[in-house]
Amino acid sequence: MPELTCHGCGPANPHGHHLHSYLSDDGESLVAVADPDARYNAGAPNVMYGGYIASLLDCHSMWTAMTFAAEAEGVPLDTDPHITYATAELTVESHRPTPLDRPIHLRAWVDGDVGRRMRIRSELGPVGEVTATGSVVAVRIV
Repeated sequence: MPELTCHGCGPANPHGHHLHSYLSDDGESLVAVADPDARYNAGAPNVMYGGYIASLLDCHSMWTAMTFAAEAEGVPLDTDPHITYATAELTVESHRPTPLDRPIHLRAWVDGDVGRRMRIRSELGPVGEVTATGSVVAVRIV
């Protein structure tokens, strides 16, 4: 969606994160890799700001909801009108500091049934670590 201005993933937002989410090899989740910038520092050396973590998990979760809804309906993601979800609830739990000096991997999946309202679970961290987890209630708006 080249016209998308979402702060997390929108290619038309020059100040956004430009996160790209992809279906995992097993088809059970969406995955992405973020290359964090030092401007997202939490104040301590090499520690990621919690708002940036929340933003990544939120955006990646919305794409998870949209991807699995499109799959359930048997339509492409770029169907017109676009299947669109909004965040009704977002919870983030930090398990340990997330570093800024290496790529951060994200994974998200639907927890329960795909539908108008669904729960998305997510996690992020450097390779081999989960430094934060998220839970999002996604509600369909289009």
